[in-house]
Amino acid sequence: MGLLIEIYKKIKFCINTDRIGPDIPFTHWRLHFKSTMTSICKRKFNHFGENADFRAGAYAVACSNISIGKNVVIRPCTMLFADDFEKIIIEDNVMIGAGAHFYVNNHKFDRVDIPLIDQGYYPFEQTIVKQGAWIGANSIILPGVIIGKNSVVGAGSVVTKNVPDFCVVVGSPAKVIKKTSKGSE
Repeated sequence: MGLLIEIYKKIKFCINTDRIGPDIPFTHWRLHFKSTMTSICKRKFNHFGENADFRAGAYAVACSNISIGKNVVIRPCTMLFADDFEKIIIEDNVMIGAGAHFYVNNHKFDRVDIPLIDQGYYPFEQTIVKQGAWIGANSIILPGVIIGKNSVVGAGSVVTKNVPDFCVVVGSPAKVIKKTSKGSE
């Protein structure tokens, strides 16, 4: 009887928790089918735009503080770590490569007399990706960063500072290497 109660509690947790991912097995299977993926994402995320897609294998923590614009695909191994205090906003028509990570907070590490795990967190900061941006695979977007309109983050980059509109950034820490053409906005 104890096992059945544990299974019931796990199913209830999976349905009600403010997160999505492979570690939430009783809802994660729904991400494999467009209709059920859309249903769960519209219910859990603060905003889930038209033609957006959240693929199986991706993670989102504090979904109610994450907004995903139209025509955005969240690919496998991508991780969106929002929190009860701050948001992640991904505007319309953003491309995101697999394995990208987005954060709104970071651990403190200022004191040498206290173990890192006991130092707490720096203040939470909103993370924004403006419309038309492209986030390369395995990039890391740190707390408080704003990725500019139609900017490109090269694969594997660690973005520690805001990225202006129409720029290409690469590296760790990411640096602007060139401007893109504004073309017809």
